[in-house]
Amino acid sequence: MHALSELPVGTAGVVDSLELPDAVQHHLMHMGFVPEARVVVVRRAPAGDPTVYSIDGFEIALRRETARSIVVRTTTEEI
Repeated sequence: MHALSELPVGTAGVVDSLELPDAVQHHLMHMGFVPEARVVVVRRAPAGDPTVYSIDGFEIALRRETARSIVVRTTTEEI
């Protein structure tokens, strides 16, 4: 298990859990960050924060602080 923020650009993971306050957790879950969802790290801003993730057909930018609280397991699938 890894924090989403630890995955390198171009890799994929599967959401395991969200360790965030309820309001933030519910907001992210409505955007597709639910257990077993596949998420891909698309790109990082030049300064390294935020990072753009692809999930459920959408691209979503998250700050490192938020992505650090999303637990994923890596997958060996080709992107």
